[in-house]
Amino acid sequence: MPTEPNPCADDDEIVTWWGLVIEGYLATQDRLMGEIAERFGLAPASFDILIRLIRSPEHRMPMTRLAGEAALSSGGFTKVADRLVTAGLIRRVPSPEDRRVTFVTLTEHGHDVADKARQACAEILRRRVLTPLGPEVSASLADAMRTLRSVNSIER
Repeated sequence: MPTEPNPCADDDEIVTWWGLVIEGYLATQDRLMGEIAERFGLAPASFDILIRLIRSPEHRMPMTRLAGEAALSSGGFTKVADRLVTAGLIRRVPSPEDRRVTFVTLTEHGHDVADKARQACAEILRRRVLTPLGPEVSASLADAMRTLRSVNSIER
């Protein structure tokens, strides 16, 4: 019977263990984003922006904050946002309080696409993560990733 990996055992074991974490994530993310692209025609960055907006109050966020949360440079974010504007999914809205701030907000069509994409994402994750791992391991994995994000995040 195979033994569970012990990441404290030796250097090779911990490097192999971390490689398995990365490979598992990448394989799952590739399948998830492949299905989202096939169903909705959304690239990963576009999907990420729509999901962040649909989960935000009033379905809007300041552009700079959204770019930072999506881990995009200002130039990279501008390109993605331009494509989403052209597709009729988002619009840019100047802040009435501060002319230096521009909000990105979902259009009605963008809200519809984001909502359907979010539902599809949940269905795919149920099939590709929750079913193979089970609810307890899935919850444990989420807790572990939350901890790693917290201890390794760079202050913005």
